[in-house]
Amino acid sequence: MNYFFLSAAFFAFHILLAYLVDVMSLYYAFGIAGLVSMILVGGYMRVVSGGSFTIQAMTAQGVYLILFSYTFFFPGMTGLAITIGSVATLAILMFRSARIDWSTRFKKPAQVPPPILSAS
Repeated sequence: MNYFFLSAAFFAFHILLAYLVDVMSLYYAFGIAGLVSMILVGGYMRVVSGGSFTIQAMTAQGVYLILFSYTFFFPGMTGLAITIGSVATLAILMFRSARIDWSTRFKKPAQVPPPILSAS
């Protein structure tokens, strides 16, 4: 359910933008939609994680939803933004996980044989 609610908060950005742009300036609509979506995600993550994951979630949303969407205002730059974002994300993940021993992380737990039932 947590993932569902977070996805809905991300979707709130798109649906709000789509309908607000009919009644106000595109830039105001973008700002309001982004702010509402950020408040939904930040508020929800604060309650769910006790505040421990709120900054990371809002940063990720700001980069991957808000900033990426903003690149559509610059024709011809969206592909470059995706490429730079992808390479930067790869670099961050590589350096943050470099000291993890993946062989132990992905090791399958020992198989415990099923109990033998006796007929009594």
